[in-house]
Amino acid sequence: MEMNLLALEKLSSSDLEIIINDLIKEDFSKLVQMLYRIDVSEAKLKNILQANPNENAGKLIAEVVIERLAATKKARESFSIKPTSIEDDEERL
Repeated sequence: MEMNLLALEKLSSSDLEIIINDLIKEDFSKLVQMLYRIDVSEAKLKNILQANPNENAGKLIAEVVIERLAATKKARESFSIKPTSIEDDEERL
């Protein structure tokens, strides 16, 4: 189950939760790789899981992933080059 970041961004929180729970059960190392690629804070995730021992781990991890993907998307948008028109360039001169 190879997913890129854009595909993950499009998933609903419940779909992401299901995928994460499946990875916890079937391929934990793949989950760890995915979290590493997304750049989820290991310390933050560990604290959340320890603070909520009776909660669904997949749901908690999905919430952290969604938060991180939103931050990544926002950063990507803030650094994207916006096209300018010739008039805009002339006004700057």
